Amino acid sequence: MPDLKRVSAKPINPRKPMKKIAFLLAAMSLSWAALAQHSSKEVQEDIARHRAMAEAHEAAAKCLELGKKPAQCTKELQAACKGLALGKYCGMKHAH
Repeated sequence: MPDLKRVSAKPINPRKPMKKIAFLLAAMSLSWAALAQHSSKEVQEDIARHRAMAEAHEAAAKCLELGKKPAQCTKELQAACKGLALGKYCGMKHAH
C-alpha cells in the first residue's frame, strides 16, 4: 500500500491561490470598466438617438389616439425608427 504522507517538505499556503484569483478578477473588472467608457462624441450620438426614438414613440402614441389601427401605427413607428433601435418595436416592447 502506498504511503499517503505528503512528499513535499514545503507546506501549501491556502491563501496564495485565492490572492491570485482575487487579483485576476479585479484586473478583469477594471479592464471591462475601461472598455465600457464612451467618448463625448459617442455620448452625444446616444442622446440624439434616444431623442429620435422618443419622438417616434410619441408619434405612435398620437397615431393611436387618433383612432388609427395599431398595425398602421406600428408600421409608421418602424419607418420612423429605421436604423435607430433594435427590433420591430423601436427598442421597446410592452405587454398588453
